[in-house]
Amino acid sequence: MRLLWKLVILLPLINSCAGDGLLSRPIFTQEPHDVIFPLDLSKSEVILKCAANGYPSPHYRWKQNGTDIDFTMSYHYRLDGGSLAISSPHTDQDIGMYQCLATNLLGTILSRKAKLQFAYIEDFETKTRSTVSVREGQGVVLLCGPPPHFGDLSYAWTFNDNPLYVQEDNRRFVSQETGNLYIAKVEPSDVGNYTCFITNKEAQRSVQGPPTPLVQRTDGVMGEYEPKIEVRFPETIQAAKDSSVKLECFALGNPVPDISWRRLDGSPLPGKVKYSKSQAILEIPNFQQEDEGFYECIASNLRGRNLAKGQLIFYAPPEWEQKIQNTYLSIYDNLLWKCKASGKPNPWYTWLKNGERLNPEERIQIDNGTLIITMLNVSDSGVYQCAAENKYRIIYANAELRVLASAPDFSKSPVKKNSFVQVGGDIVIECKPNAFPRAAISWKRGTETLRQSKRMFLLEDGSLKIYNVTRSDAGSYTCIATNQFGTAKNAGSLIVKERTVITVPPSKMDVTVGESIVLPCQVSHDPSIEVVFVWFFNGDIIDLKKGIAHFERIGGESVGDLMIRNIQLNHSGKYLCTVQTTLESLSAVADIIVRGPPGPPEDVKVEEISSTTSQLSWRAGPDNNSPIQIFTIQTRTPFSVGWQAVATVPAVAPVNINGGGGSRSELVITWESIPEELQNGEGFGYIIMFRPVGSTTWTKEKVASVESSRFVYRNESIIPLSPFEVKVGVYNNEGEGSLSTVTIVYSGEDEPQLAPRGTSVQSFSASEMEVSWNAIAWNRNTGRVLGYEVLYWTDDSKESMIGKIRVSGNVTTKNITGLKANTIYFASVRAYNTAGTGPSSPPVNVTTKKSPPSQPPANIAWKLTNSKLCLNWEHVKTMENESEVLGYKILYRQNRQSKTHILETNNTSAELLVPFEEDYLIEIRTVSDGGDGSSSEEIRIPKMSSLSSRGIQVLEPSIHFLSIVIVIFYCFAIQPLIR
Repeated sequence: MRLLWKLVILLPLINSCAGDGLLSRPIFTQEPHDVIFPLDLSKSEVILKCAANGYPSPHYRWKQNGTDIDFTMSYHYRLDGGSLAISSPHTDQDIGMYQCLATNLLGTILSRKAKLQFAYIEDFETKTRSTVSVREGQGVVLLCGPPPHFGDLSYAWTFNDNPLYVQEDNRRFVSQETGNLYIAKVEPSDVGNYTCFITNKEAQRSVQGPPTPLVQRTDGVMGEYEPKIEVRFPETIQAAKDSSVKLECFALGNPVPDISWRRLDGSPLPGKVKYSKSQAILEIPNFQQEDEGFYECIASNLRGRNLAKGQLIFYAPPEWEQKIQNTYLSIYDNLLWKCKASGKPNPWYTWLKNGERLNPEERIQIDNGTLIITMLNVSDSGVYQCAAENKYRIIYANAELRVLASAPDFSKSPVKKNSFVQVGGDIVIECKPNAFPRAAISWKRGTETLRQSKRMFLLEDGSLKIYNVTRSDAGSYTCIATNQFGTAKNAGSLIVKERTVITVPPSKMDVTVGESIVLPCQVSHDPSIEVVFVWFFNGDIIDLKKGIAHFERIGGESVGDLMIRNIQLNHSGKYLCTVQTTLESLSAVADIIVRGPPGPPEDVKVEEISSTTSQLSWRAGPDNNSPIQIFTIQTRTPFSVGWQAVATVPAVAPVNINGGGGSRSELVITWESIPEELQNGEGFGYIIMFRPVGSTTWTKEKVASVESSRFVYRNESIIPLSPFEVKVGVYNNEGEGSLSTVTIVYSGEDEPQLAPRGTSVQSFSASEMEVSWNAIAWNRNTGRVLGYEVLYWTDDSKESMIGKIRVSGNVTTKNITGLKANTIYFASVRAYNTAGTGPSSPPVNVTTKKSPPSQPPANIAWKLTNSKLCLNWEHVKTMENESEVLGYKILYRQNRQSKTHILETNNTSAELLVPFEEDYLIEIRTVSDGGDGSSSEEIRIPKMSSLSSRGIQVLEPSIHFLSIVIVIFYCFAIQPLIR
């Protein structure tokens, strides 16, 4: 109760410091560990470590075996900081379990438990040990018999007066479990005195037993016998996670037995296992879940074998998978904490508050690792611990719960003093006061309470968002925050600036090297906003301050034009003008292409020189954005006057190789003819080379016509629609030129052989019908299908065929419009490809709908009350050749807007609820199977005078512009329409 009282009294201090993070719960930096203390040092002092951070600094308490230690009643115990010091400890008084508790203003935490034990070992009895007599070849066990002790022991044996310990080999073994010395097969050299040495490291003491004489009997030699296992590991061993497990197995026998190990489930031994020299010890380091199971030791010699087996059972102390975290909640909120730990066996959970166990109550629900506290109050504040425990260990996860209760406060998060926005932009003015519980938020502009509207919204966090800001929105805005503890206000100003617009952006330019150009970049902007122009070239900034050659900024404050003087080829690229203000950044980009004469050819080589010819080769130089059209070859000799043009083999191959189509057994090849200036001499023509795909032999043909661009090869053996590899080259009187790259061209094909199935037709209106059919599953034998052709006609002999329409690909429906009303139409479908059309499907027919009503709705009356418009009109009667009226469409729009809204009804009256902020234009038309009928004359509904506004709560939903409700009813007292 004392801690709770302090918490309630100091709640204002806690709340005031919550945002600053000044107060902090105790957090252990050092916790006590198990201690095994040497009994012979009982005149010394035991220290159990404990230290914690926190503000205010924690003070400490200790428990022994669950009971508080009273430091005022005994000088035997004292606090050293947070650590517990025990002077001259006694086994009967001080042995037990200890826990440290650290407490400050925010609460108490409990440390892990630490066990204090005392290590000792007594001396051996001094009486002489009996002589052990054995035959040569017999096995023997020499017992150590340790005296009373506590703490882990290690064993060693000496032989006669040799100060060195007996070394293990496959014949001798010292068990660290029993301390005994085992000799598998005694030899004459083994006769002598054996002494057992024991060391207790925790007790910091070693003791030596009396010697045991070993003598050899003279009544013969022991014959061979099968192994007898004398050292075996337990049938069940509990092995901790990450521990190192050692299994001992040693056998007596003649000959000396060999030791081997295996797992009984057949799986291999872990690769990490280690063996002692004699393989009598199997060590499994870093023991894990997959290492558990049955292990077997096999002792074998020529006389037989013997087995020992046992089960290793994995266990793991708890380890945290999910911890609880510090949580700050408002009064009346709900707390949900979850903690989870792994371990084997599975841990169970308990919860503590300020070091005391927490039990379920009306508001407190505990379900293993889950804690729920509903309707929090300030007394729930404190330090909580989730304890996960199994029989091997207990661990704690700590967290602070701070329940906050305070009036709204803007001191740490005031409304922004000045918020800037541009006309047409959106702005959020934040309002985030500290308040517990959360405050209800409202806003004022000046002295006027703001109403939520289509442009102003109160966000979930209390901030005010204004869409499409106008100049009139500028002013002072006050956020009002209220909760049960009080009200606070804070104000800021909204300053509206004109939007910056790039009025003259740079545009794409195509220029010649050496010219000077100006790239414009001009803006309109708010005069109070400073504008900065920055230019980029191919992504790199142009630093005009450094006086870069060719570039110069020209213009005034709102003009950022860039002049490029004596433009060069390397100035081709992308130019970006960015306009930067404190509120936004705009940019515009333009591509500049600088063209110049081509560069000289590169890598020119002259080869294969004869008396009249030579082979000349080169690589094109840079084209400088002006594509190279022709290369001119000139020569000169010592006897010629200047350079002379010479005839050459054509150096350019035809392009745009294509073809296909044609009739069955034809291969059609096309290309783009070579202009005269590239023919390089007389006798020019084309070389055509082709072969079926997969063939190795080319067929070669020549076309002597200079202007030819098409070649047709006919052969009855050509399979329809077969792919051919095609190349086209050139030649003249000087020889053959280069060939084009290979192009795939298909041979001619047959017309489709199949007619579409499932053809149907239906009428949608007086002038429209839809024809549909099933796609043809074609193959090369039935003819390729590129699309379908729809034929339609009437039974009028004067109009035997009205029209045909084609669709490509896998389209299987076609809508046909512009038809006569109430007329029988026939339709048929056939497939087509490049060879022509295939057979038609059986014809189908349909009668189009009757014409829509020709008369518009008449005698329209209307009445306008507030924002409610009542409409009424006479039912339209149709003629015999017209479709029946199914309903009516009401088309309406605001006078200044072109967007028309449509409402449909089955009655002859309707009610519209719309905000009549300006004139409305309304017309009514009929709806029928034949389509929409004639519309009434347009009716102008004048706008209503403005209504006086009443206050609306900011959190009420807004009425969206043009939200409409239609109610069909009979209107009364409708004034007649005056035309």
